[in-house]
Amino acid sequence: MGSPGTRFARWGEVVRLLAMNVIQDRNPATGELLAEVPVTSEAELQAAVARARAAAPAWAAMPVAERFERLAGISQRFEERAEELADLVTREMGKPRAQAKSEARGWIQATRTELEEIAKAIEPEQHATAGNTVELVRAPHGVVAAITPWNFPIGMPMQILLPALGTGNTVVFKPSELVPLVGAALAEIVGADLPPGVLELVQGDGATGAALVASDVDMIGFVGSRATGKRIMASAAGDLKRLVLELGGKDPLIVMEDADLEAAAECAVRHSLRNAGQVCCSVERVYVADSVADDFEARVLEKAKAWRCGDGFEKGIDMGPMVSAEQRAKVEAQLVAAVEAGAEVAFRGEVPASEGYFHPAVVLTGVGAEAGITHEETFGPVVSLTRFSGAEDEAVQLANDTHYGLGANVFTADEARGLRMAGRIHAGQVGVNQYLGGAPGLPWVGARQSGFGFLGGIEGHRQFTVPKSIARPKAGAR
Repeated sequence: MGSPGTRFARWGEVVRLLAMNVIQDRNPATGELLAEVPVTSEAELQAAVARARAAAPAWAAMPVAERFERLAGISQRFEERAEELADLVTREMGKPRAQAKSEARGWIQATRTELEEIAKAIEPEQHATAGNTVELVRAPHGVVAAITPWNFPIGMPMQILLPALGTGNTVVFKPSELVPLVGAALAEIVGADLPPGVLELVQGDGATGAALVASDVDMIGFVGSRATGKRIMASAAGDLKRLVLELGGKDPLIVMEDADLEAAAECAVRHSLRNAGQVCCSVERVYVADSVADDFEARVLEKAKAWRCGDGFEKGIDMGPMVSAEQRAKVEAQLVAAVEAGAEVAFRGEVPASEGYFHPAVVLTGVGAEAGITHEETFGPVVSLTRFSGAEDEAVQLANDTHYGLGANVFTADEARGLRMAGRIHAGQVGVNQYLGGAPGLPWVGARQSGFGFLGGIEGHRQFTVPKSIARPKAGAR
């Protein structure tokens, strides 16, 4: 593929140079132009899909052991290129470098674990009736379009690329226009040992993604916003293309009157501000029982004031810049509207004097149930605090007052109550007295409008296949 630094770039401020048909890649911490890249043209995109279509039969027919041998080297390449990848992530989307390195190095072992799970997911199953034997096998869909976001530019693509390829599909991969350098590097790492056409890379913005969805693909794996997910679903409906959509969230954290306030405050701040709040399962709404609200809010303020914002390459930085000027403006517009609706800014941190897209950590108090920031995904570094009576039913009602259903968190000393509340909250993942989490082998699920289908674990990997039963008579049975 050649050097990604010379061939690929990003959409830093979502500024397209139309005359040249390129997108620009800017460092969000400095505004520095990193590179420029041609947008994949319509003709080039269709050619990439055609190559993937032509390669699909042989890749699907390849013995599973050989297919997995072709994918096994990915882990080693992650180890060899972890430092490079970490630099790319920090330069392109601003994440503190230690966090970027953790994301890159995490896939050294995660690749091995995922491949083991994928192998289990597609293992044939033997069933029998009185007169016949039935084998359940899992066939690939064909060509998968993988359209992935910028906030976890390694982890999110890998959660689609590995199961799609491992189950026997070919893939046309479009990384976010904000991180194509990382996307190009991933395509090299994943595709190094694959036959031609099995993994194709295209670059561009939403228009390129829309063209890919409308092209001759059989399935779309997408991670991104709810609004874009709806458009993909509508476009895919004509041909009934298979979908896995991992969309946004508006995750609540409930603090009951008997909660460990220190632990709850740490969870609220860390998971509202982590990655500058640019996480689909960030804590975006905090509901605290009125009887302990003063104490809790004081703890939140103390912790939020300790967060340092700056260039991700600086030591001791907790939070980098927003990924773009547009993303920063969306957060600021929500804050202005929230204050106009009656919320108060209890704390607003400092940011570097820079050309970058920095947004300070903010703590809002008195956020009303009707405020836009209570319902619209913020995707920014805001701790949003709302008081409630302390009643269990009210807490659950507030948590469920959303279109979303990705995650939720409940803190209470009464574990039975916490588990009961977790069961009543509409979400795919719920943490009780801790931040939500999963475990190896489990899917990552978006309930309600936070997802359609799901990724991860044996169940998630199987969504990249069609189950097929093959029946034959038992010996001697006629």
